[in-house]
Amino acid sequence: MKDDSRIERLIALAERIIAALATADPEVQKLTVIYGREAQGFDVRLAQSAPPTLRTRFFAITAKFREVLQLHMRMVTRVKNASEGLIRAIATEVDRANAPARTYSSRPGYKAPSSGAMVFNKVV
Repeated sequence: MKDDSRIERLIALAERIIAALATADPEVQKLTVIYGREAQGFDVRLAQSAPPTLRTRFFAITAKFREVLQLHMRMVTRVKNASEGLIRAIATEVDRANAPARTYSSRPGYKAPSSGAMVFNKVV
């Protein structure tokens, strides 16, 4: 009976995490820590010895939980890639905007700096 209640807790936690992930609920972190603790010492034999209806529910919610986590991971990866792309694009634009203009001729009003050599003109 104690094992059945443990399976029930895992089912309930997985259902809450699935619902929280779908809504971006801040409770997700807390739920995942609790779920991790519950699942850490879980033995497959507990599920095998559970009544068939409970075992069926447990396997179903575990499969759904895995599916939702995979979907969530894909979304996080897409957002990460998009964010990194935006950052790269902004950095490239900032570099381009801050780069000095390169021309092949001197700019109007630009006087080349003196070389420092002294020039003497002969006056006759």
